[in-house]
Amino acid sequence: MPEAPVPGPAPEAVTPAEALTGRQRLVKGLWPPRFTRAQLTVALLLCVLGLGLAIQVRTTSDNSALRGARQEDLVRILDELDSRTKRLDDEKRKLESQKAELESSSNQAAEARKQTAQKEDQLGVLAGTVAAEGPGIELTVSDTKGAVEPDKLLDTIQELRAAGAEAIQINDVRVAADTYFSGSAGKVEIDGKKVSQPYKFKVIGKPQDLEPALNIPGGVVQTLEKEQAGVSVSRSEKIVVDALRPAKRPDYARSSSQ
Repeated sequence: MPEAPVPGPAPEAVTPAEALTGRQRLVKGLWPPRFTRAQLTVALLLCVLGLGLAIQVRTTSDNSALRGARQEDLVRILDELDSRTKRLDDEKRKLESQKAELESSSNQAAEARKQTAQKEDQLGVLAGTVAAEGPGIELTVSDTKGAVEPDKLLDTIQELRAAGAEAIQINDVRVAADTYFSGSAGKVEIDGKKVSQPYKFKVIGKPQDLEPALNIPGGVVQTLEKEQAGVSVSRSEKIVVDALRPAKRPDYARSSSQ
């Protein structure tokens, strides 16, 4: 007789979880998301950092003095930068020429004395101990409301120097490297001396550089006009700066060549 078949193990029951498809199991594993405390902390810090950077970029863009400037204003600013670069190049070539003259002169002592005298006059102009004349501009600031603070006049001096001003006088006060401004609006003092408005600037330098530097967007003229001050700028082929400062001998500093 044929042997009876041996019965195999009974099939196991399938639970509902095992009946899920692969895609359903993937979705169930990913949602709801499970985050650790460290992951939540890192995510919060990244969010705060991104928000701070976005605010800073927007603030910087809004505060830019050149934001929305006209094309001709931007061209004028670029021209001014080119002029400053040219002045520096000219000064470099001049110094190299003086060096070559000293090295090639048959009478180096005489040439050195000549250049020393020229340098003395130049330093006297910069220090304000000798009078000077040359082309430049006249700037008049009328502050009838007494709203112009001393720091606004200091900003004007800095802008003029950056544009190549070589000698500056405000009313009857000569401006030099150690000039300081004090007081308050309507009661401005320069080097401890009270000056009354209108403030009249006499500036020696290249007019084609000085005047545009004052009129750039967000520059000196616009800033003073926001203070309700009247501002006028005129070019001249001859500006005389004759206010003098006393020559002072330093108490401690001495030439290192002595």
